[in-house]
Amino acid sequence: MLFLKLFYVFSKIGIFNFGGGYAMLSLIYSETVVKNHWLTNAEFTDIVAISQSTPGPIGINTATYVGYTSVVNAGYPVWAAVLGSVLASLSIMWLSFILMISISHYLLTHKDAPWVKNVFAALRPAIIGLIAAAALLLMNKENFGSPADSIPYFVLSIGLCVAVFVATLRFKVNPILALLVCGIVGLIVY
Repeated sequence: MLFLKLFYVFSKIGIFNFGGGYAMLSLIYSETVVKNHWLTNAEFTDIVAISQSTPGPIGINTATYVGYTSVVNAGYPVWAAVLGSVLASLSIMWLSFILMISISHYLLTHKDAPWVKNVFAALRPAIIGLIAAAALLLMNKENFGSPADSIPYFVLSIGLCVAVFVATLRFKVNPILALLVCGIVGLIVY
């Protein structure tokens, strides 16, 4: 039953998602943590961190790790968890792949049509909203700490977030350098 639900949930996410992997994160969170309780909030946060650090699209990587972790959490053996990860990965891709193959020729021949441009213009705000929802979703206790646990660590986390945002946006600091500095600060402080 879990495997059928994995197939259904990730197929649904794959077909109804626009905007790439980061836009998928809020949908994946809603389905796996909130509705089905396959993962905890902390497990999801860890999965997103791992998915960002491994090569490949973040949405597919997240589906892979969620499929594995949800099957392990349900008490199945490791071989079944590997099957769950493959199933979730393929489920998130198959309907979108078929849809894009089916309509790509039509879109290429009519890309300058006003109604096609209007459809894509209408999708932009929704995509921005989904990506903003994913950003807000990741602003949780597992990533920033909590003032109830430790005020200095919470203030430092918020300060690092704001500093990196300003440094990369305003001063065009290389994001890899910002990550390296934050990693060193985290290693020293935490």
